[in-house]
Amino acid sequence: MTELSARSRRGVVVAPHVLAAEAGAEILKEGGNAIEAAVAAAAAIVPAYPHMNHIGGDGFWIVREPSGKVRYIEAAGFAGAKATIDFYKAQGLSAIPERGANAAVTVPGAIGGWQLVLEVSKTLGGKVPVSRLLEAATAIAKKGSPVTRLMEELLADRVADLDAPGFRDTYWPGGKRPKAGDTLKPDKLGATFERLASAGLDDFYRGDVGREIAADLEKIGSPVTRADLEKYRAVFREPIKVKLNSGTVYTTPAPTQGITTLLMLGIYEKLGQAKPESYEFLHGLIEAAKRAMLIRMRTVTDFEKMKVKQEDDLTAAALEKEAKKIDPKKAAPWPQPAGAGDTIWLGAVDASGLAASYIQSLYFEFGSGCVLPATGVVMQNRGCSFSLDPKALNPLEPGRRPFHTLCPAMAELNDGRVLSFGTMGGEGQPQTNATVFTRHVTYNVPIAEAIDRPRFILGRTWGSVITNLRVESRFSPELVDALRRAGHDIEVLPQAYSDTLGHAGGVEIDKKGDIEGAHDPRSDGGAAGA
Repeated sequence: MTELSARSRRGVVVAPHVLAAEAGAEILKEGGNAIEAAVAAAAAIVPAYPHMNHIGGDGFWIVREPSGKVRYIEAAGFAGAKATIDFYKAQGLSAIPERGANAAVTVPGAIGGWQLVLEVSKTLGGKVPVSRLLEAATAIAKKGSPVTRLMEELLADRVADLDAPGFRDTYWPGGKRPKAGDTLKPDKLGATFERLASAGLDDFYRGDVGREIAADLEKIGSPVTRADLEKYRAVFREPIKVKLNSGTVYTTPAPTQGITTLLMLGIYEKLGQAKPESYEFLHGLIEAAKRAMLIRMRTVTDFEKMKVKQEDDLTAAALEKEAKKIDPKKAAPWPQPAGAGDTIWLGAVDASGLAASYIQSLYFEFGSGCVLPATGVVMQNRGCSFSLDPKALNPLEPGRRPFHTLCPAMAELNDGRVLSFGTMGGEGQPQTNATVFTRHVTYNVPIAEAIDRPRFILGRTWGSVITNLRVESRFSPELVDALRRAGHDIEVLPQAYSDTLGHAGGVEIDKKGDIEGAHDPRSDGGAAGA
């Protein structure tokens, strides 16, 4: 049985759905490595958790090899050839819609990321065939899986009026909104996985699956073409990093908000030590989040369009400068504009020390809502973050990659530990990453407890337009009052464990070879050991 935490010397996989964690762990048990386990989990979670991710979305990988080499794979799709500002303005639109065919603006990048990361796996001795890695995903899609509590709530509260092409045929079977425990069988998706298992992952872009995807996109009026699919490749880039007293933390550069995690950690450290769970701890992290988000919002765009070097914001001098802007007794004005996001994070570590940290996303719940009838692919709506103002930081143009809230992370600690960690949660991802990391590494709280403890979110998270500071009800009233006196616009959420605070996870290997993983009680997931 999959639990929220697991220990093993052979390997551990953590994921926000138990079926995904178990699929990954089975690969480890059969002798597969952490990358192969993570791909199996990433595939399995698509039919099991379609509201949070899909192969119509994007993905980002941080991999640390046993040699110590850290690799980053950007699997972010670009805007289609027909996705121009004039295309939308001709329809009388002042912004890219959040749902429907006009929201399906970008090429799905996730499968390209699986391809590239499996090439890395082969250089490390990986031998598990793609057909085996997709077995669990195929079985889950064809046999069906139970609707989770979270999916039922999303279908009722946030997408009850979603009328995108193909959505209700797949996710409202028989015209009835499914409830927790009901079985969903996305058969066409199962057939797609079968085809990819036999023909190879490249078929998604340059084979029969790609042809069917392109044909359906054309039928619904999406600006993504078959030529766009054929052109797409995931790419290697250099990860960005920050050096802390405890070690080095790596994450994803632009177009993701990965720098926000590193800035938060670096700025918080410059504020000096505080007692865990104290006013100084929480105020310091919140104010560090504000400083970090301001930098992100004025700089992050498509990696190839960046006008600044992100490394310059991560020097000791730059972090010290930002820390000095924080008043220890007073909250800085907020809110600022923010973004949403629906995502899964999963991680895996094996006995060799190979570690994978991976995020896969659709952006909003069920993305654009468009379910392509021939393949069962749910298309993301990440492109709605583009601006129709040509002078904006992230203007829409063909071939451009949109801004991403995704930011998986990896840490090499001075005591020999390697930690793969991450979360979903839109704007809150860096905040959760920094909070969990600080508790676990700086204050030596066990990883499962660090994830379990109450958290905060400043700004929007998935499915929400609220931008104030929200905290779970398990924080002490005295701490909440202290934050209010400092000027924080704070709301205490009624839940002790709120989905709003994201679904965090972490997998860690120490210098003795002991591996431990844990996942969030706020999710439907867990950890599974080999």
